[in-house]
Amino acid sequence: MAENQEEKKIPGGCAVGCGAGEPVDFTDEYPTFRPEMKETHTILIPDMLPYHFEIIKYILAQEGYKIEVLHNDSRAVIDEGLKHVHNDTCFPALCVIGQYIDALKSGKYDVDRTAVLISQTGGGCRASNYLPLIRKALKAEFPQVPVLSVNFSGLEKGNGIPMTLPLLLKIAYGIFYGDNIMTLYNQTLPYETRAGSAEEARQACLDMVYRAYDQKKYKKYKDLTRRMLAIFKAVPRSGEEKVKVGVVGEIYVKYSPLGNSHLEDFLHAEGCETVIPGLMDFVLYCVVNTINDRKLYKRNSALQALVYRIVYRFLYGIQKQIIRLFQEDGTFEPLHDFEHLRRCADKVINQGVKMGEGWLIPAEMAALAETGTDNIVCAQPFGCLPNHIAGKGVVRTLKNMYRDENIVPVDYDPSATRVNQENRIKLMLATARENLQKKQREKARKED
Repeated sequence: MAENQEEKKIPGGCAVGCGAGEPVDFTDEYPTFRPEMKETHTILIPDMLPYHFEIIKYILAQEGYKIEVLHNDSRAVIDEGLKHVHNDTCFPALCVIGQYIDALKSGKYDVDRTAVLISQTGGGCRASNYLPLIRKALKAEFPQVPVLSVNFSGLEKGNGIPMTLPLLLKIAYGIFYGDNIMTLYNQTLPYETRAGSAEEARQACLDMVYRAYDQKKYKKYKDLTRRMLAIFKAVPRSGEEKVKVGVVGEIYVKYSPLGNSHLEDFLHAEGCETVIPGLMDFVLYCVVNTINDRKLYKRNSALQALVYRIVYRFLYGIQKQIIRLFQEDGTFEPLHDFEHLRRCADKVINQGVKMGEGWLIPAEMAALAETGTDNIVCAQPFGCLPNHIAGKGVVRTLKNMYRDENIVPVDYDPSATRVNQENRIKLMLATARENLQKKQREKARKED
């Protein structure tokens, strides 16, 4: 009986017998990333943002970090995740942890000189539990591997890459450039008349961005944007009209090929133009939510809200200038104006609904419909309540607002087969093609 009453430590939780909510010190239980490890360790990051992480990796390499973006995405990754994460937990956590474990087991890395990094917004959903989940999984397989946390919500301090103002600025500009390349590539690839030319343009833009960082000219976003536009304009493109499909949803499955079963590749193979909202919209969404917390819920200090307003004005100002450059060129559709997204959200849902991706999902769906992208895949992890409420839950309202909007919510989880997911999307595409043909016939009739 005495043994059962003995206080024990539980990974990721408090000690048995401690008060509810009492913080736990993980210092002795899990390894931390010490400053001297910067010289010796390779840091692994999950393959979440194909267009952005290569730029961020280059930026961090300039800071002296050895970063590697993981691209392993076989079924073994999901199986490893299922071994360490309950399948009722957030599917992105399962993918990320499975990718880490699978990579560490591959023999490619010296596990005594390897760390993993996770970024978190620190919201109220299950994603805020990534840190203890990752640590618990690594302790079972590779207890010597430290976990770095990058967050701005106080989830953990002193165990990550120090985010100085100059580094944050570099990353912010990198996100804008990643958004530009993603947008231009997706508007070029379906129409290229020579296979591989869009990929060549994408790589040329990446090389140009790398040189800008090497030469400390990364802040010249206007010049870089104009040159990106010129590079993609030089790609020979056909003039045929194709079905445009927007992709919205939970941040990980929206962008990650592992999380969304290579959705972008599938849509391209189906002859569609993929329209993916920019990552900077999510960044601005997080900034605005911090400001709204002060206004709506009396959270945060007046000083903190003021700082975030300054950050917002700076980032939004750059976004507006980039949109203007796209409009002046006239060849490619620009990304959404964030203030327009906020107005779109107000038509559907209150901006106080900010759990997970919250009001950003219906805002993006409305903005896509208003710019000619009526067909939308709403990608969501199975069981993700914020996405089901703010995503699937507003579909009827959006369809009432936009007569031709064609939305299909798709669940992504370890038990969902890729065939079933793609079949659901194919049904949506069948309707999309019928609608496109109808519009083309109406246009031809008017011209006659």
